[in-house]
Amino acid sequence: MKVLFASSEVVPFAKTGGLADVSGALPQALNSLGAKCSIIMPYYRLVSKNGFSPKLIKQKVKIRLGQEEEAFDLLLLKNKKTNIYFVENKKYFDREGLYGTSQGDYPDNYKRFAFFAKAILSVIEDIGNTDILHCNDWQTALIPLYLKKSPGNKIKTLFTIHNMAYQGLFSPGVMPELGLPSELFTPENLEFYGKLNFMKSGIIFSDAINTVSERYSQEIQSKEFGCGLDGLLQTRKSSLYGITNGADYTVWNPLTDKHIVTNYDAKSIKKKEECKKDLLKHFGLNYDQKKPVISMITRLAEQKGIDLVAENIKKILALGVYFVLLGTGDDKYNNLFQEIAKQNKNSTGIKIAFDNSLAHKIEAGSDMFLMPSRYEPCGLNQIYSLKYATVPIVSATGGLDDTIQDFNPSSLSGNGLKISPLSSENLYATIKKAVELYHDKKKWLALQKNGLHCDLSWEKSAKNYLKLYQKILGR
Repeated sequence: MKVLFASSEVVPFAKTGGLADVSGALPQALNSLGAKCSIIMPYYRLVSKNGFSPKLIKQKVKIRLGQEEEAFDLLLLKNKKTNIYFVENKKYFDREGLYGTSQGDYPDNYKRFAFFAKAILSVIEDIGNTDILHCNDWQTALIPLYLKKSPGNKIKTLFTIHNMAYQGLFSPGVMPELGLPSELFTPENLEFYGKLNFMKSGIIFSDAINTVSERYSQEIQSKEFGCGLDGLLQTRKSSLYGITNGADYTVWNPLTDKHIVTNYDAKSIKKKEECKKDLLKHFGLNYDQKKPVISMITRLAEQKGIDLVAENIKKILALGVYFVLLGTGDDKYNNLFQEIAKQNKNSTGIKIAFDNSLAHKIEAGSDMFLMPSRYEPCGLNQIYSLKYATVPIVSATGGLDDTIQDFNPSSLSGNGLKISPLSSENLYATIKKAVELYHDKKKWLALQKNGLHCDLSWEKSAKNYLKLYQKILGR
């Protein structure tokens, strides 16, 4: 089975979020199971900055986007596990950011990713006989539509929704530039409250749809989580599936992690304390074994419940804990947490940035990992935390609910703690409960080991994707 995996970001080439982690790991897991999966993505400036130099394999490929004819180069980077193709066009992709700058999204994103979609279809024969074109999020959502309009097309499509909140909304006036006929601008097709909606294209025209957790596939069919597309998703219920993301244990594994001060596993869990000391040292904090480290690696946005954390920060610190945060997002919260750091220099370590190496140190050096999301399609850090014996404290939503089982102090079962229902009061109460458990060493060790023994690798998820591909192909 030949699969082409289309994504707007892929680790380690270019990343803004979890989509890149999935796009880097899933194709490799598929190939380890016998599939022939290649990846295709834009050739951003960041790819070169990250030290990658793919080879030119096809030059000045011409495509028509609306009335304009444009060209791109097709590049290829081969590694042991998969082939990665890049669409290079300096006008669209040689920019500072992937989707925009700190001032906002690029205004021509509609054209950039329509160009990417058309480019993929123009070279798909060069890549080889493709059975499944696996599209991811709104940036690739026009591909199923363009394919359906291609005479004689036999390629099947799967459209994966990683986050319903980001749908790719643009003015309907851009449709002629994208080669989209005006008759598609109806509520039954691409119209969405007066806007052109890219994600609707993926939902309507793909052969099947999936989300990145079983719970989220159900949630998005409700008004609360459907972001206005719940009715449409209900019409495609029979073709909608949930497959929970996995973890890439070749990258996220405390036994082999090169970013942490010492390696450990279930048999040498005491070494984790050295990672805690190293993390506190990184932030200039004095080590106190009695004080647990509660951490977050997150986008600073209300979706992530960051406002609830800010509301409770004084009470949380009064429990006798260290608080560590790595992330960036809304200026409001960037500034707020920088101020929190200034006011609590002896107990907080806060970095407003993205730092991959530090993210590994945080996973290894923390005692608890906090994810109070209002919604979470899957989440990956709670899965990484389990492997690092860092206890997840999560809200009971989406993939967080699928992967974390609430700890029972009597039976010593469960791998984390759940905030349910999510509220400011319940957030604090659950953290307080976690701190109390931390001081009961027998129960805490049992909770840590429960997490360490969870296998949430990509292999299981990849097997489910293969079954779905086969179902789409009628095999």
